[in-house]
Amino acid sequence: MSIGFVAVAAGKNILLIIGGGIAAYKCLELIRRLRDRGHRVRAVMTKSAQQFVTPLSVGALTNERVLTDLFNLDEEREIGHIRLARDPDVIVVAPATANLLARMAGGHADDLATAVLLATDKPVLVAPAMNPAMWRNKATQRNVTQLKADGIRFAGPAVGEMAERGEAGPGRLVEVPELIAAIESIFEGEAETSGALAGRHVLITSGPTHEPIDPIRYLANRSSGKQGFELAAAARNLGARVTLITGPVALPEPQGITIVRIKTAAEMLEAVQAALPADIAVFAAAVADWRVDAPQTEKIKKAEGKRAPTLTLTENPDILRTIAQSGPLRPRLVIGFAAETEDVLAHAKKKLKSKRADWIIANDVSPASGVMGGESNTVHVITAGGVENWPEMSKAKVAQRIMERAAVELHARRTAAE
Repeated sequence: MSIGFVAVAAGKNILLIIGGGIAAYKCLELIRRLRDRGHRVRAVMTKSAQQFVTPLSVGALTNERVLTDLFNLDEEREIGHIRLARDPDVIVVAPATANLLARMAGGHADDLATAVLLATDKPVLVAPAMNPAMWRNKATQRNVTQLKADGIRFAGPAVGEMAERGEAGPGRLVEVPELIAAIESIFEGEAETSGALAGRHVLITSGPTHEPIDPIRYLANRSSGKQGFELAAAARNLGARVTLITGPVALPEPQGITIVRIKTAAEMLEAVQAALPADIAVFAAAVADWRVDAPQTEKIKKAEGKRAPTLTLTENPDILRTIAQSGPLRPRLVIGFAAETEDVLAHAKKKLKSKRADWIIANDVSPASGVMGGESNTVHVITAGGVENWPEMSKAKVAQRIMERAAVELHARRTAAE
């Protein structure tokens, strides 16, 4: 993948927090390259980081005092962890170990690095680096999900060979050029990187809808909304202005995203139409196909000897089809999801044509798949050009790949139109 750098003004202040992993040596090259690009870099090193690179080496490259101790009286009097948290334009954590991610997610402040991270109101970018088994561990993935919901941005991890012989997979620190590109893409008001979504409006639907039977009961499905929330975070991380329209879910509210909460399919359609125009619309919500024709205004009572009530259902509006055919307000790229329990590709191809969407993201949601409510997903991307079969990935990674691919597609369409 080619890396496009953002054209930024010189003199940005970057605070680099170096975690304790073998990849810490790459931070020496990172510092040198950032300074070559005109940025000022200050460094905080955890105790473990000092086992891999020395403060002397880091200080020689930053030309600044390297800070290591929360309780160093001289350093705290002169600089202070609160000032450290507020002065930079961005804070970069690299390498971000599994332990450091866990402490960040838990809100710890037991050393200088975590105290600064807890006190800051600046953008934070983390670059994970750890053994693949540690990255895939459910505890780490829970921490990553929480940090993303808190607005923390991620660069990587990359996939490849590890320091341990015979170990390979996701967990490598991203290469320095890619990390610099991620850092510079954060700075507001600057030119966008190649394929980024800065200046674009991305509309995403997520979660289930609840169709009332009476004031207590409703028709719904088992959608957790996780994939839609990950899509919203991925679009935000690419610089987009994001509107997330979500049904009832129990997920942390992501920062930097406009969230519209609805309950029914009719409310979702209304909210989507109100949010237009958009450059990209992704319909990941599991909208109920039917609603009760005449919901009761009082709770339906069960009485001995009385037959169960008969529910007359009415078809709900087809939100994807409505927006895909909405004329001048149609988003340039319309992406739908097809959650199927059988004949996944056949149904998805039919849906692509009938809905007039640009892409359909199809997945198997049968009980055996574990997708509904789970942390991973296996999707197939169906377009007019054919089918792409993606391997099983975390929902966060699926979202990242979808939005990166959508950004490239949007750029190509705009270029063709011009």
